[in-house]
Parts: sequence; structure tokens; C-alpha cells
Amino acid sequence: MKYVRAFYKTGVYIAELMERQENMQRALVKVLAVLKHPIQGDLHHPKMIDVPLFHQRKALAHFEKTWVSLSSLKPYEGEVPEYKSSLLQAIDEQQKVLQQDETEWAKASLEKLNECKSEYGFN
Repeated sequence: MKYVRAFYKTGVYIAELMERQENMQRALVKVLAVLKHPIQGDLHHPKMIDVPLFHQRKALAHFEKTWVSLSSLKPYEGEVPEYKSSLLQAIDEQQKVLQQDETEWAKASLEKLNECKSEYGFN
């Protein structure tokens, strides 16, 4: 299994499997593309707006290495898309979903996601 679909926090990535540590139930992966952009806000209080800090959550960077649990890995078959275009597609998909949601959480998430998009250089 060279390429994997790796889940990290609330994002999903196509990554290269670098190292497995069976005894610690984790794997080191190198990010190649973004399939799902991380959800904005507080991970411990999902979809809540009245939290001490409503976080801006960015996607892992191109070639960034991170440890993920072995249980979060799935084999990835197929062509690996270019990182920047996959990131833009993941953001656009999440924006479309948030624009259909009229809750305060969705509005705050959309604002944070737009900040991310601008910081990525897409605006």
C-alpha cells in the first residue's frame, strides 16, 4: 500500500505511506492531495458557536508529514490529483454545503473557510 486515504482530525487526504508503527497503532504519512477540507470551529463542540474560540482550521500542507492512526488509513487506488487544485475543489465543495445551511454555525464556518481560502492564495 503506497498511497493511502488518510483521515486526520476532520480532514481527508491522499497521502504517501512513509512508515508504519504497528506497536503504537500509527503511521507516518506525507500529504499529496486534499479530499475533504477540515471542518471549521471547535473539534470538541462540533457545530456549536458559543465556544471560547471558534477555530480556523486549515488543511495540512503539501508534503506535510503527520502521524495518523492505522485505523484511519484506507488504500487509495487511482491517480493522485495535483495538491493545489484538490485543495480548491475541497474548499468549494465545503462552501456549497455551508451555503445551504442557514445556522449561525454555518455562517461562522463559511467566514473562517473564506479566510483560509484567501490565505491559501485563491482570492
